[in-house]
Amino acid sequence: MDFIIETRDLKKHFGSFDALRGVNIHVPAGSIYGFVGPNGAGKTTTMRILTTLTRPSVGEAFVAGHSVLTDRRAVRRAIGYMPDEFGVYEDLRVWEYLDFFAACYDIPESDRRRLVGDLLELVDLAHRKDDMVDKLSRGMKQRLSLARTLAHDPQVLILDEPASGLDPRARVEIRELLGELANMGKTIFFSSHILADVEDICSHIGIIEAGQIIMEGSLDELKRQLMETREIIISLKDHEAAEKVKSLVLGIRDVVKAEIITPKGGRYRVRVDFAGTDDEVAALNQNLMSAGVQVMGFQEEEKDLETMFMRVTKGLVT
Repeated sequence: MDFIIETRDLKKHFGSFDALRGVNIHVPAGSIYGFVGPNGAGKTTTMRILTTLTRPSVGEAFVAGHSVLTDRRAVRRAIGYMPDEFGVYEDLRVWEYLDFFAACYDIPESDRRRLVGDLLELVDLAHRKDDMVDKLSRGMKQRLSLARTLAHDPQVLILDEPASGLDPRARVEIRELLGELANMGKTIFFSSHILADVEDICSHIGIIEAGQIIMEGSLDELKRQLMETREIIISLKDHEAAEKVKSLVLGIRDVVKAEIITPKGGRYRVRVDFAGTDDEVAALNQNLMSAGVQVMGFQEEEKDLETMFMRVTKGLVT
């Protein structure tokens, strides 16, 4: 697999404090990679190294094949970086803000008008192009900042808490925009504390705590690693059927636990902790039907990212 971002044993010391303690990250090209961890875990320090703003004390990192130590200019050409603070350019009009950054990337003046118009259309701010930046809402400023990162058409977007402080509607808009950018072929690496947003759009996730990567991989891979058993909920019409199902499943290999849970909607349910494969889940359902059980519902409960995160970080979310 080709990794467009890769770090090798990154360490960063601030005096006696070890902000990073051997961070190894592997971001596949074209992925949306969510970088998750508690405050102080090392997310921003890692991102500042990837964007060449901070040098590691030990280790190396590569972005789009370029070293952050020896080829800093090429790294900066390959990335669009959005820090967690908007910036201090609020005395400009919206179009002037984008035009200024496009000029910083040596984009000819003759091309900038079209580029600025295209970027404003992409982030749905064309109707506010003549407004002063300081008159925009926080959500609009976030979208404008994201547009700025795209001015030079980078391969990789590195975004530090892009949805921080936004209301629910603005978070949805940012999430949809990130999905659209991924469809355009961009690799997106972003940090977030909003775990539902990460789960909704990410293909890959890295979990960092106390300066170390404790889990990394695709969302499905992490769920398989972290959840030792899958949870099957079987809905039945009465208590007698529930007792029969509980007795039946406890005799099946890979059933770790089975219990009758409080009736919901007039039906009894049996919760089964099951360690089998997809095929064995299907076989479990078939066994119940073969035994003449009237199953009203049979489904596997999905484990969300928050459950996973709380398990591997021992609840140290701040």
